[in-house]
Formats: sequence, structure tokens, C-alpha cells
Amino acid sequence: MFDQWRWVIIAPEAEINKWTAAFLVLNPQLFLEVGPQVKDPETVDVLLLWNHPKGCLTPFTNVKVYYSLGAGVDHLLSDDSIYNSIPICRIVDPLLSFSMTNYILFAVLYYQRRWDKYLADRQRKHWDHDAPSEEKITIGVLGLGSLGSDAAKKLKDLGFEVIGYSPSRKEIPRIKTYEEGELETFLKRCNVLVCTVPYTDKTHGLLSMSLFRKLPPKTYLINVSRGHVQVEEDILKALESNHLSGAFLDVFEREPLPTSSPLWEHPKVQITPHIASITNPQAGVKQICENIIKLQNGDLPDFRVNPSKGY
Repeated sequence: MFDQWRWVIIAPEAEINKWTAAFLVLNPQLFLEVGPQVKDPETVDVLLLWNHPKGCLTPFTNVKVYYSLGAGVDHLLSDDSIYNSIPICRIVDPLLSFSMTNYILFAVLYYQRRWDKYLADRQRKHWDHDAPSEEKITIGVLGLGSLGSDAAKKLKDLGFEVIGYSPSRKEIPRIKTYEEGELETFLKRCNVLVCTVPYTDKTHGLLSMSLFRKLPPKTYLINVSRGHVQVEEDILKALESNHLSGAFLDVFEREPLPTSSPLWEHPKVQITPHIASITNPQAGVKQICENIIKLQNGDLPDFRVNPSKGY
């Protein structure tokens, strides 16, 4: 039934190739057109989007749904050419939480077990058995959506002291949570800050000196949210002033990270190329098709975005 609708994908070439291949395996009868330049755009029903050119969606006047090919939707909400009455959906894949939580666990353990020190000791062939081998930490998870909540629970299961913050009230067993109006109290209690917030107008530039000054000295920063949530110049300043003891960064203001960025060579910074959690196209295709059938049957689709909240 869903193949009676017209589908268009607008994304970078690498994304088009992998999503087209996934649709071909699971739904070979579905014809997926590549946009944004397509014939008769006013007859298109489904738009699959990732980092599309801003302003290119205006001709698609009768689209039934905008579908983000990932968990993030800031590339859609920042585009004035979308029609506000049309639902926006995103991928919600259990494997995203699995991958993201594993990445965060790795970053936390890297810092907590002082891995920088032992890598340096190995280079010097220095056997230091007597120095403390673990940092005493309280982990603050900034952002308690599905990804942040999963990481917080798994960290708690490992025996770490974990607290969390979300603008809206969240209840997570065994974890002290804070809500709007309590951000400063939350920040004062943690010395490892894990940022999993969505990118919105309110979170733009959130990880800046004004926030770092509210943390205990030498807090360790882990950012797996979005690049524009952080101010990289301020991260460097905070590292030099010891407001931060180090940073584990998966996202950046510009991606790919320019080779001229001082972050590349900073001894207190670990860098990965936005790979903390990547949507699995096979799982995504199944979810998208099930949701489109629901929409065709007159039901509201799952995983809708609330534009007023930005996620």
C-alpha cells in the first residue's frame, strides 16, 4: 500500500546510497527518487531528509510527512521552507541507545581509569604501580531523553554516582534528577559532565564559559549531542584555566573538523568523527515503512517531533 505514494530522498550522496540499498533489500517494490530536483514536486508524498539544502522544500506543497533519517531534527527545524502543518518524524532505533551508551561508558572509563596517564607512562616505559589508578567521580547527564536516560541507567548499574538534568521533570529509579530552575545546583554536584541535549535555540552555545564556571574545578566534559551546542573557543579557554580537566568530543561546530583546529593536537582532548551513534538503515527502513502505513490508514505516526520543543 505504501508504495502507491511517491517517495523522495534528499541527502548527501553517501547517505542516499546506503538508504537506497536498505530500501531495496527490504522493500524492492518501492521506487525511491533522489531530490531535490524532481519532476512534479507537488505530487510527492514522503520526503526522507538528512542535511538537505536549506530552502529546497518549498516546491513540495502536498507532502504528507517529513522524515529525518536520524535521531536529530535540527536540520529540519532550522529550515523556513518546511510547512508547519506537516508532521516531522525521526528515527528511534534501540541500536542508537546501545551504541551511544557504549560510547559514553567508554569515554567515562577512559577518564575515570586515567587512561591518558597510562598511555603516557607506556611511551616512557615508566612503571607506576603506586599512583591512584582511578578518579573519584560524580557523573552528571545533561539531557535525559531516550539516549541520555539509557546512559544514566547503565552508568548507575556499573556503580557510579549519577545525577541528571532535564528542563522537564524526569523520574529515573535510583538517580537524582533536576529540572528547569535547578541547573546550577545540578552542575555544582558533578565533576564529569555528559552532554546529550538536542540542538535547539535554547541549547545553542550552551557549553560555554558561563556554564563551565558553575562546575567544580577540573570537571571532565563529554559531548555527544551536536556541535553547535558547544563553543570550542571556550572549551580551550576552560582547559587552560583548569575549569575543565579534559574533553572527549564526538561533535564539532564545523564538520569535518578543520585541520587548523587546535583541538586536534590538544593533549587534554580526545576526538572522534561524529560516530558515537549512527542510525542503522535496515532498522530505520522497517520503522519508516510501518509508520507510513499508519499514516495512510489515517492514524497519527509514531516518533513525531514537537517543533515548539525542538525535539
